Amino acid sequence: MKNATILVIIIMLFMSCQEDKKQEMTTLSGPVFGTGYKAIYNSNEDYTAQFDSLFTVINNSMSTYIPDSDISRVNKNKDVVIDEHFEKVLAASKTIYRRTEGAFDPTIGAVVNAWDFGPEGDIENLDSLKIKSLMTAVGLNKLGIVNGKIKKSEATRIDFNAIAKGYGVDVIADFLEAKHIDHYLVEIGGEIRAKGLNIKKEKPWTVGVTRPRFDGINDATDYVKAVPLSDEAMATSGTYRKFKIDENGNRYSHIIDTKTGYPSKTNLLSISVIAPDCMTADAYATAFKTMGIEKTKTFLESHPELKVFLIFENIDKELETLSLNGFPE
Repeated sequence: MKNATILVIIIMLFMSCQEDKKQEMTTLSGPVFGTGYKAIYNSNEDYTAQFDSLFTVINNSMSTYIPDSDISRVNKNKDVVIDEHFEKVLAASKTIYRRTEGAFDPTIGAVVNAWDFGPEGDIENLDSLKIKSLMTAVGLNKLGIVNGKIKKSEATRIDFNAIAKGYGVDVIADFLEAKHIDHYLVEIGGEIRAKGLNIKKEKPWTVGVTRPRFDGINDATDYVKAVPLSDEAMATSGTYRKFKIDENGNRYSHIIDTKTGYPSKTNLLSISVIAPDCMTADAYATAFKTMGIEKTKTFLESHPELKVFLIFENIDKELETLSLNGFPE
């Protein structure tokens, strides 16, 4: 009887140790996609090598900044069999393209380059005639896949930069889920996906929406809103993150209006979208910038799965905010 009691105690101690081990949190971070990533998860396993391998695969598939990536070769009209990552992002892009009536369109790549926001900038030679010419090759409905290869016009340039970071977050999150990790937060350049709880604080993960600034100061602690996040993703797009000022002092955004070919001019400064996955949130955050407030509000009436937080300038150039579809207050 005494031995049995000792055995039970040993088993209980062993189970307790296993549970404690399971609840250990690991934080990994590093450079990726021209920005940085962070992953926090409830395991003591170091997945740095696996993450780096996944990032390399995604870059080799969809980075326009790598000359021999699949997307760069497609844009040069080479004969390329695309991989599963490229195909997944293209399929999601087509869905969001149709739903937003073209407000989200990755075939805007040549125009992005023309405004010097891509890898092949040439803004010195840009005029209205060139923009009009480049826009004739824009339209995701003109692009398809035949036998695993992209078929498009020679002038069309694909740019997944408005969705690829979100997709990268999803790839890492899916990897962690495959490892049966129950609690994690993955972030790449401000795009985030979370599951479960922040175990150390025993509550949902909390992420911040930063205040738009145009003074070049990147203060990650200057929050407009703190957002609880669990079992969902959030992406933020904003004109304040990447913009240029011309010789006349005019500020223009890196987000190009897919209807006009010119930088978006709506009064929206920051758009945060909560969605089931980060790729979806990332793409819609870009689309809503060009759609503007009223079109976005109308769109969301038939898309309750999306929660949105807008920061915009009023007529007096003061910041205002608007929460839509139950975005956490």
